[in-house]
Amino acid sequence: MKILALVPARMGSSRFPGKPMATLLGKPMIGHVYERVALNKRLALTAVATCDQEIADYVWSIGGRMVMTGSHHERASDRCAEALAKLEQEEGVAYDIVVMVQGDELLVHSEMITEALRPLEEDPKVVISNLLGKIRDLSEFEDRNCIKVVCDLAGNAMYFSREPIPTRAKTDDIPIGKQICVISFRRQFLIDYTNMPPTPLEIAESVDMMRVLEHGMSVRMVPTVFDTQAVDTEADRRRVESLMTTDLLYLKMHSK
Repeated sequence: MKILALVPARMGSSRFPGKPMATLLGKPMIGHVYERVALNKRLALTAVATCDQEIADYVWSIGGRMVMTGSHHERASDRCAEALAKLEQEEGVAYDIVVMVQGDELLVHSEMITEALRPLEEDPKVVISNLLGKIRDLSEFEDRNCIKVVCDLAGNAMYFSREPIPTRAKTDDIPIGKQICVISFRRQFLIDYTNMPPTPLEIAESVDMMRVLEHGMSVRMVPTVFDTQAVDTEADRRRVESLMTTDLLYLKMHSK
């Protein structure tokens, strides 16, 4: 099985312009994410999908693989679908699964990719999976940058929102989780996704996965054993930079 990992990144983030090239511990964010993802031995190829020459030049400078995409994409999944088509044409191969890891998942562990792949490997009916993390506290629950997820009893997503869901009254017996942007697509489903018309709730929530749900399909959520922190603001960048000083994977990668 040929597995492709794509890291979508663009400089024009509305919440944090220039985010992929913001530095943490002396290295641009996109460099950290690319190198951590590429550690997974299951991957045939890891590449950055971008519309910005500055990001592309940096990835080339560290010996990484990149693919240039159009600047018109509103959703990372659409950018990855374009990148998939270009890479397959360049290499003359067809991948079986595409794992998308957002370029701001700084504390992503390579084993999180293995977690996201498992449902697709175990059940041929599953066409897409998304990691599910725990919400640490009330401030994260109320943070609009944190995408909350409500799941059904089978572990499939029912709704994604930037609002506090399923209820503001947190109780121990109500599962409250967040989306972690490590998402596995079967190749054909990623192609199908980008051919689906964007949907009202996808646009309202600014969440790729709502397009899947609104078109009547399922997203299998996969609880992860890893704790992560995405970077959406400068305050997040500072916090994650501090966390990285004690992150075991970062220390292992930079111990030489």
